[in-house]
Amino acid sequence: MSINDIAAYARLTPADVEAFGAELDTIRADVEDSLGAKDAAYIRRVITFQRILDIVARLQIARSRSRVGWAVGSAALAYAKIVENMEIGHNVSHGQWDWMNDPEIHSSTWEWDMVGPSAQWRYSHNYRHHVFTNVVGVDDDLGFGVLRVTRDQPWKPAYLWQPLRNMLLALAFEWGIARHGFHSETERASTEDARQVVKKAMLIKIARQTAKDYLVVPALSLRRWRRTLAANATANLLRNLWSYVVIFCGHFPDGVQTFAPEILRSETRAEWYLRQMLGAADFKAGRVLAFSSGNLCYQIEHHLFPDLPSNRLAQVSVRVRQLCDKYDLPYTTGSLTRQYLQTVRTICRLAFPDGATAVSHG
Repeated sequence: MSINDIAAYARLTPADVEAFGAELDTIRADVEDSLGAKDAAYIRRVITFQRILDIVARLQIARSRSRVGWAVGSAALAYAKIVENMEIGHNVSHGQWDWMNDPEIHSSTWEWDMVGPSAQWRYSHNYRHHVFTNVVGVDDDLGFGVLRVTRDQPWKPAYLWQPLRNMLLALAFEWGIARHGFHSETERASTEDARQVVKKAMLIKIARQTAKDYLVVPALSLRRWRRTLAANATANLLRNLWSYVVIFCGHFPDGVQTFAPEILRSETRAEWYLRQMLGAADFKAGRVLAFSSGNLCYQIEHHLFPDLPSNRLAQVSVRVRQLCDKYDLPYTTGSLTRQYLQTVRTICRLAFPDGATAVSHG
């Protein structure tokens, strides 16, 4: 069941909760005070690497005369898209690099390589999800409006199809994210004119993105347009699948808690921290896997400090785990495979009415 008293659930006194929050504020301040040239160089290297890889991959696809060469180029293009989506687009849009005052790497100007406008996603994700993380009926990312991921969501017959919906969402994840952002922006639009502006922005971005991937770039390949078109579609598919796995592993495995809306009535900053801690999960990763996930293997740390640069989350995680030990708080983590299998199990079990399967989650 959803938590309605976070301090009681964590077995902490009000003083302990505030002390916990103060220590997290110290971690934030320490990182912010130490940001500098090395961090700026990091994100610029990542952007340069991604752009070079994208070009090399497309050249490989265009010049390859074998299936192996095409597959190598398609895989490289998929990885370039993954890096752009996870380590660059997602993190830049969170404002992690706004402190640099570089208009190219600013949350207000970056447009990612996905069909949904990044501005629409920023509202649904940065505000609706990160501010109200896992609050039932408030956080739209809790099942993305199509999946039942906690028993606090009333069961409906339509949920019987959710294992299939889950597969379709994975395959078309960028479209699901675009739809999600669009609906959030439409809901907050106060007039019909404002809703039309939201719709127009969405249609323009879809037109530009699909034209680039499926018309313009293939056309530039002349007689080889079919293999370029197939490579672009394959790269987008692989990017979608990977983004889906990473995001779901950070939000729906066992141990991730949900919260009742009344928890928001008098929530303090320290209690907000505690909710973020209990409402997210990490997965174990080395440097390559961490980079490939946009450092969202540190989802707990990202939820605690969503606007701190991603390259700092590994060091932050060490201090956060120490705090969890100090205050006897759970720190939900496991292998990527374990976290994903737990997530799939939850989605499949909650497709059925309560009582039909013996499991409790959230």
